[in-house]
Amino acid sequence: MNIATVYSRAITGINAQLVTVEVHISNGLPQLSIVGMAETAVKESKDRVRSALLNSQFTFPQQRITINLAPADLPKEGGRFDLPIALGILAASGQIPLKSLADKEFIGELGLTGELRTVRGVLPTTLAVTAENRELVLPAVNANEAALINNAKSYGANHLLEVCAHLHGQQALALAVQSDNTTTNLYEDLADVRGQAHARRALEVAAAGQHSLLFSGPPGTGKTMLASRLPGILSAMSEQEAVESATVHSISSHGFKVEQWRQRPFRSPHHTASAVALVGGGSQPKPGEISLAHNGVLFLDELPEFDRRVLDVLREPIESGKITISRAAHQAEFPARFQLVAAMNPCPCGYLGETRCHCTEEQVRRYRAKISGPLMDRIDMLVEVPTVAQSLLRPNADAVQQESSAVVQERVSVAKQRQVKRTGKANYLLQGKEIETHCELQDSDYQLLEQAISRFGLSARAYNRILKVARTIADLADSQHIQTSHLSEAIGYRRLDK
Repeated sequence: MNIATVYSRAITGINAQLVTVEVHISNGLPQLSIVGMAETAVKESKDRVRSALLNSQFTFPQQRITINLAPADLPKEGGRFDLPIALGILAASGQIPLKSLADKEFIGELGLTGELRTVRGVLPTTLAVTAENRELVLPAVNANEAALINNAKSYGANHLLEVCAHLHGQQALALAVQSDNTTTNLYEDLADVRGQAHARRALEVAAAGQHSLLFSGPPGTGKTMLASRLPGILSAMSEQEAVESATVHSISSHGFKVEQWRQRPFRSPHHTASAVALVGGGSQPKPGEISLAHNGVLFLDELPEFDRRVLDVLREPIESGKITISRAAHQAEFPARFQLVAAMNPCPCGYLGETRCHCTEEQVRRYRAKISGPLMDRIDMLVEVPTVAQSLLRPNADAVQQESSAVVQERVSVAKQRQVKRTGKANYLLQGKEIETHCELQDSDYQLLEQAISRFGLSARAYNRILKVARTIADLADSQHIQTSHLSEAIGYRRLDK
């Protein structure tokens, strides 16, 4: 028989769509053509495949070869189809058994010698293949990544000859098995932070309820240092969260590293980043920084230095937890459930209120106006970070407050468990009736909150956000109800609004 069918996968957004590689060999002048909306890198596979087959001592048919990548309206890109195309040619020409391809899927780029090279998008591919109860054959360098998926039947190979020997039943490929190495914490310790008891407390509250946070203070007070320690005190990732985050990184330009497994992402784009760099885009949409920070932290240092239009694209994802990128031919949706942490100076020079500050009121106003009101309104906690006393910079001068990240993370995890047990979600996700039910106050506390809203000129959104932060503070204190002290602390985290 001169026709063969091989299964593979194309990446669209964070999903892996089934691609059927059909190979037909017929009489005629020697020619190889690839159809099915293949981009340049896919069309160039004919040269890689031909050299790989010849250098692996296979016969390359001197006939007309037609390769169809179905469905025809699905874009295909990259070198991931080299291996299935090569196997399709071998099966159609009778050099490998056709029946051995039926329950398997293949991805992999071929070198001219037949070696298999790494590809991107292994995790979504493995998830899709496992759901279909098929086996996946892929490059050995990607095998550890595929093994992260439970119940996956993935086989890594270094060379085309190894794959063919496996299909012939001569020498089976080894099943990819997840490494037993324990995951280590890659983040720096909160114990390194000197002083800043108020900011450390705010960081703990933000971590417990996954609230967004803005630090404001002079240069050198530890704003960036505090933000970089946030991932280390967040609760441990669940299996689902780990898979979601790893999947996004797997399809990105830099790929996924196995040592990042179960590590909360921490993304810190430079203030010159464009809107596309933040939310994602391109002719074939790729995830941006907000998606790469999914289930982790997005840190925006020097917040007013970002272009205002760039910052405003964050407003919708902060609320929805996803971003949809639309193109004329198709759409791509990426998850973007990130925790926003930002840092800024109080004025252009950074030393507002000190003798060395010469910024005028108009300069300060223009500087702060670079951040739109709607974006500021979506930030749960606004915290001032003052200059650290020189005496606290000495070794062991602040030993009482130098708690390690592990100690703080334990309290945060317990508070998070209370939230999940009560509502099934973190406090920052509470909406509507959930806020009324679980963030109920006493009458006197409602009056206190209304006075604060009137005094600071806050919105209804800020009203609800104060309630959710107060609920988190109560969870940290193991209190069933929100007390006056919890509400007062939550209100204190909005004073910078003025």
